[in-house]
Amino acid sequence: MIQRLREILASEEEILKIIKGELLEIRDRYGDGRRTEIIAMSADLSIEDMIVEEDMVVTVSHGGYIKRNAVSLYRAQRRGGKGKTGMRPKEEDFVERLFIASTHSYILVFTDLGRVYWLKVHEIPQGGRAARGKAIVNLLNLQSDEKVMTVLPVKEFVEGKYIITVTSRGTVKKTELMAYANPRQGGIIALTIDEGDRLIAARLTDGDMDILLASSNGKSIRFPETDVRPTGRTTRGVRGMMLEGDDQLIGMEVVTDSTAATLVSVTVNGYGKRTQLDEYRVQSRGGKGIITIKTSERNGKVVDIKLVDDESDLMFITDRGKVLRTRVGALSIIGRNTQGVRLMVLEVDERVVAVAKLAEKEDDEGDPEAEEAAAEGGTASSGEGS
Repeated sequence: MIQRLREILASEEEILKIIKGELLEIRDRYGDGRRTEIIAMSADLSIEDMIVEEDMVVTVSHGGYIKRNAVSLYRAQRRGGKGKTGMRPKEEDFVERLFIASTHSYILVFTDLGRVYWLKVHEIPQGGRAARGKAIVNLLNLQSDEKVMTVLPVKEFVEGKYIITVTSRGTVKKTELMAYANPRQGGIIALTIDEGDRLIAARLTDGDMDILLASSNGKSIRFPETDVRPTGRTTRGVRGMMLEGDDQLIGMEVVTDSTAATLVSVTVNGYGKRTQLDEYRVQSRGGKGIITIKTSERNGKVVDIKLVDDESDLMFITDRGKVLRTRVGALSIIGRNTQGVRLMVLEVDERVVAVAKLAEKEDDEGDPEAEEAAAEGGTASSGEGS
């Protein structure tokens, strides 16, 4: 045995022969057919290919901060619970939009200059439930004088969907969603805007909705979306509402059968009202419209309109940084052709400059369960999550 081992160690040929024999024995005992197929093909991999597709809760604040969290972070709760905080913004800021989107979904960001930018949901910073997020302007290649006006989530670009845009001078444009399917880092033109005009809103539609426009002088018009024929991205659009004098559009809403049943109109002097949506009859596009609220020296001009239901919360913001939160259910429903009631007490020369519908609900103050949850979680709950 010793002599044989010495012969093996002294001969490289003998060693390789033994190794070959052992490998052949393993092959014959355990080998099976190849299961993978090797083909002559190359492919480019992107970062997105390595990101797991999952649903995210995306929150956008009125001040322009955005973030995302996994849906699993908002655990299911019993009916009637207090909910969870979706974002802990600065004191004067609040969550204005909250929606669920896949990590591979797009977010279209429209600016007042008529340009549109893309964000992938996975490109949005992820933070804790109470984190404020990151300023959206720092995620986009905006021009120095651009202001974000609308954020629209788009799961996929498909036929039969449209983007409706409206400008302050009453121009409405309808473009197929597929026209926005090719993202560019520097953004693209969403519509051609005349000098002195600006984009005020953009909405995603299915082609069969009603469009409701409102002006600063208290006029409004509701017309079927089919009155606006689809045109290319770089076109100007058509007249949505005829404006007189210094009047200009201040808001747009899209109406469907499932839309909230009332419309709130708010003026710069802190007055406003809530009116049943069925009082706004459908008209032809391009008309002068009808009165949505009577404007006067007491009321001032209209700031914004919002479609709401009894469970909605509204936030009024003044030019001095004051913020008032109001439950819509507390507002009486009155007719169109009225001046409305006082919604917010203002100081001399103070004006309401913005109105927002909150994405989260408010907790009842002083609730023992909320205080206990705050003690356990380290932050007080100020709204429902998802």
